[in-house]
Order: sequence, then C-alpha cells, then structure tokens
Amino acid sequence: MRQSILTRLFDLVAPRRCVACGARLAVSERVVCSSCLLHLPRTYYYSTPQDNVVARLFWGRVDVCRAAAFFFFRPKAESAAVIYAMKYRGDVDACRYIGRLMATELAAYGFFSGIDIIVPVPLARKRRRARGYNQSEELARGMAEITGLPVDTRAVERTGFIISQTKLSREDRMDNVEGAFRLADASRISGRHVLLVDDVITSGATMLSCARAVGEAEGVTVSILALSFSHY
Repeated sequence: MRQSILTRLFDLVAPRRCVACGARLAVSERVVCSSCLLHLPRTYYYSTPQDNVVARLFWGRVDVCRAAAFFFFRPKAESAAVIYAMKYRGDVDACRYIGRLMATELAAYGFFSGIDIIVPVPLARKRRRARGYNQSEELARGMAEITGLPVDTRAVERTGFIISQTKLSREDRMDNVEGAFRLADASRISGRHVLLVDDVITSGATMLSCARAVGEAEGVTVSILALSFSHY
C-alpha cells in the first residue's frame, strides 16, 4: 500500500511514460504499458530453439545447442522504441525489466533447461565508457533475477571493431567483427553450458564471432539468445 501511495505521488510530479508508445503508465505498470506488452511481435522461436530462422544463421558456422530471439525488431514500431530506450537513453531499468519479462516467458518453454551461466556479449571498452553501461549485460542481469543463473562478464572480452555494424551489408558485417572477441579466462566457463545474450541479432555476425571465442574453452556448450531479431 505504501509503495502504491508513493508511486501515485511521484506520478503526479513526474508521470512515468511507456518507453514504447509514450503513454502514461498506470500505477501497476512498469517501463512498458500493458497494451504494448501484449502487442510486442514475439517470434516464438524459443518454442523450437534447435530449428528456427535465428538458429539457422549459425548452422555450419559454429556449434550451437539452441538459439532464439524474443521479438521481431521492426523499424519505427514499439519494438524499435524499446531497443532505442535500452541502448541510447541510458534506461537501465528498462533493460532489467525486459530481461525479467523475457526470462519469465521463455522459462515456460523450458528454454533455460541445462544452462549453467549467462554471458552477455561485451561492448568495446571505449563504447562502454561512453554509454556508461552495457545494455546486454543489464538485460542478462534482469534474466538472472528470474532464472537464478549467474552472469559472467569476465570470461570473454571485446577487442573492438572498426566501424558500427548498423549500416553495413550482411557480408561486410561478417568481415567487420571477425576476431572482435577473445576468450579472456577459459576457466570461468570450461565444461559449462553458456548462454550468450545480446540485444539485437541481424546477420548474426556479432554473435557468431563471440560464440567462436567462447567455443575455445574446453568442454563448453554454447546457446544463443537475443532480445530481438531484425530481418530488414
């Protein structure tokens, strides 16, 4: 009751807005309004994690146990607004909330069965310093709150890439992130089932490079999960 009263008082001074559509949030809502949550374009790839469009991006390239994305990224739609808030507005609360939401829904499909540890795809140090956080790490920490799985940010590190992936062709994306990650401490993940987590998968180039680095650890099993999948 006390929390509800405080929330109402804060809302009078500074109304909370849905990061997707901008509508005023109800007292019981957080980050994303109920309508936008309902209409997020879920992929449901996590119901068939061994064979779906995302999983096929890695076939014949790296050994992956399962792969999926939570929803489709659609430019100028609610799903794009959620990603924008997480990456560029410094909205760590949105990252954690979406992570909890995603984990709750995927857990119902048994997606996390057998997974030992979550490894978020790291940012280059320069970008991490400029942004102040890694959105994929915060997403992973939200997931950890639901799954109880540990999050490791020290096993693999990013060595960087020359330019942003955003406007590159599919082929150029592959070249741009070749060797962009290295296994920093194999002992942290050796013999374990690692879930790599990122915010967006488009060509799969970034995740592929990261998965190859993680796969250098002895006896490791790799699975892949992204918040969104962009096929544009």
